Amino acid sequence: MYHHLLVPIDGSELSERAADASLELARKVGARITGFVVEPHPPLPSMGANPAAYARDADDHLARTEAHAHEVLGQFAARAAAAGVPFDGHFRRTDGVDDAILEAAAEYDCDMIVMVTHGRGVFGELLFGSHTKNLLARTRLPLLVLH
Repeated sequence: MYHHLLVPIDGSELSERAADASLELARKVGARITGFVVEPHPPLPSMGANPAAYARDADDHLARTEAHAHEVLGQFAARAAAAGVPFDGHFRRTDGVDDAILEAAAEYDCDMIVMVTHGRGVFGELLFGSHTKNLLARTRLPLLVLH
């Protein structure tokens, strides 16, 4: 069966479903969970941007996103502890979300990925893309997709 679930989360209400479902599944099959948050790099400066102001904004962005990742993972860890599920949390800073998830699954030796999809439909996918669809096409691991 499954022993180690990778659960990419972002702190949204939708990702709470992935957390809930993964905790229930892990508890039933005796698996452990690795929670995973991907945070973006600071945006690039615009033309004519003040270098000092950009550096301040970039530092603020880095601090805010790191604090967000730790908060989200901390909440997940507390829920896992309450459910009696072994948990480990990690975050990575990158703009390549799909690659980061695949790399994390390999790095942490996970045997299943549990994630949610927004279910935006064809038009929404054209505008925003779909990490779930990209992972489904690229991973060799089982992928549990929740709506």
